[in-house]
Amino acid sequence: MYYISTMNALLSLCSALLLLASSALVEAFVLPTQSTTKTAVNPPRSCSRCYVAPDNVAETDSQEDILKKMEAAKQILYRAAETKQEDADTVVDALLDLEKLSRKANKVDPSQSEKTLNALSEGGVDWRLIFTTGTVDTQRKLGGTKINYFPIKATQSFDSTTQDEWLIQNGIGVGDLELIKFQGDFDWNLSEKSGLTKLTFDFTSIHLFNGFFDIALKKGEAASLGAKSGLGSANNVELEKRGKRAFFNWISADDQIATARGGGGGLALWKRV
Repeated sequence: MYYISTMNALLSLCSALLLLASSALVEAFVLPTQSTTKTAVNPPRSCSRCYVAPDNVAETDSQEDILKKMEAAKQILYRAAETKQEDADTVVDALLDLEKLSRKANKVDPSQSEKTLNALSEGGVDWRLIFTTGTVDTQRKLGGTKINYFPIKATQSFDSTTQDEWLIQNGIGVGDLELIKFQGDFDWNLSEKSGLTKLTFDFTSIHLFNGFFDIALKKGEAASLGAKSGLGSANNVELEKRGKRAFFNWISADDQIATARGGGGGLALWKRV
């Protein structure tokens, strides 16, 4: 009984730490509230290094043409991942264009999705969250503002080389101290008709303070904790109630960056570390 009470207390403490971190993030790192009046998409900018969206992808574009346009969209994201200095709206523009292009590339050549999976999940690499627009729920609560460059250490890793379930890990840390790490399994599915690649996952355990404490999670607990901390989507709770798993619509992964749209609607950029 004492052990269970201690574990519950530690779990509550880590949830509070996550909530505090996400609250500080909202207060210190969101963009100022701006007018909701729409402006032209990708208006001319004076910056010589600003991202310029490619022309619309035509149905007749070859895979080579699409991949070239994807590389053009990635250039701004490479710089953003390295410096955290690129204009947030420009980064969002590049993410949106890359999202459209990746789906087109997957439709033309379904093996492109497998290449993305291999880049994401082979080699034992970690991915550090660099930039996020936050979930749609979070944006709504903030009056339409966006979270952009992520200020705390948040990393994910994926391993598809295991024989049984593929492994996903998601952690929050300070320096070398990993405060909390969620661990579970994931699946990877491509719709060849739409070109949409969906990574579905579920967390089954929590590891606290560099793995000093391990806690098994009951069904639905991970979704609830994520929603309460602000680092996950409330939509994941609803998915769990319907017997469905949380998910990312995965966009891209290579030897430098990874990009995806979360189940809550937010876009994210990770850097390979």
